[in-house]
Amino acid sequence: MDSFSPRRRARRLLLPLTAGVCAIALAGGCADSHANSSKTDATKAGSAQQGPVSKTTGDLQDDYQSVIKDVLPSVVQIDASNSLGSGVVYDTKGHIVTNAHVVGEEKTFKVTAATGEKVLSASLVAAYPDQDLAVIKLDSIPEGTRPAKFGNSEKVAVGQIVLAMGSPLGLSSSVTQGIVSALGRTVSESSAGGGTGATIANMVQTSAAINPGNSGGALVNLDSEVIGIPTLAASDPQMGDSAAPGIGFAIPASMVKTVADQIIKSGKVTDSGRAALNVTGRTVVDDNYRPAGVALVSVPKGGAAEKAGLRVGDVITKIDDTPVTTITSLSEALASDKPGEKVTVTYQRGDAKKTAEVTLGEI
Repeated sequence: MDSFSPRRRARRLLLPLTAGVCAIALAGGCADSHANSSKTDATKAGSAQQGPVSKTTGDLQDDYQSVIKDVLPSVVQIDASNSLGSGVVYDTKGHIVTNAHVVGEEKTFKVTAATGEKVLSASLVAAYPDQDLAVIKLDSIPEGTRPAKFGNSEKVAVGQIVLAMGSPLGLSSSVTQGIVSALGRTVSESSAGGGTGATIANMVQTSAAINPGNSGGALVNLDSEVIGIPTLAASDPQMGDSAAPGIGFAIPASMVKTVADQIIKSGKVTDSGRAALNVTGRTVVDDNYRPAGVALVSVPKGGAAEKAGLRVGDVITKIDDTPVTTITSLSEALASDKPGEKVTVTYQRGDAKKTAEVTLGEI
């Protein structure tokens, strides 16, 4: 039996501490055509009671094959010297969107199209680790370069069938299938092993297998639209951090487009749309060595926290009604907020417990 040892960098994260409610929406329907207009009312009533007819296995297989034919040519493998990942062709100018943790610290890359006919060279445009996204650009654009079509994140629904396309474990042009399992997840990526440590809100949870190398690829609906960029696979600390099957996360298409468009236009993200207290902090522990809050190490003048009266040494313990025990939990508490919104920050200053209303700044 042949064996292989592809270079790869695994992405790990802890399972979210709070689980949202998942509802599987089953959709179906059929149009009842009446070939014979002289059918009796009883016959018509009988037909109406039969209910919707689901697609046959053959119909679904045809849909899968059609989507793969449409989208797979837009999914590439990215060789970043010491790691392998995936990317999605974004436009006809040779821009490719991927994860920031795929590009790492590299500036140049080898890109292989789904056909595998030729290895192309590409250069980094910019990375945005706070959202774990990056854009690279092909040095020369081959004829027939096909950008992927990105879908509307507002139309993504739990229960939709999706396909994940990429290069898991270095196996280029691989496809897995599943459903959208949940929406609106806030997930924190580990900073170990080359991860960015980003906390990302509104992620799409999917049961489609997400393996090392899938990062930066495409999560696609049956309309051949990219609805997300696969980024993380869950791991279970109670099982020795082994992968939790069927729990993967993708950055929604809306955020991908927002970040990619800014990078392509300006070479950087000029408007993150993400809220911040504008502080630097560290996790502190209580007498039992359990995480107990975030101590402020620096509070820049003119930032959101400084304007609200917070100081170096204050220990944040809550944002609105959400407890804050670690740096990660602080990021998660702010992940779904927008700059300019107001939050109530509970903090400890010496022996006194205080609160402050903070108008959030921007990352």
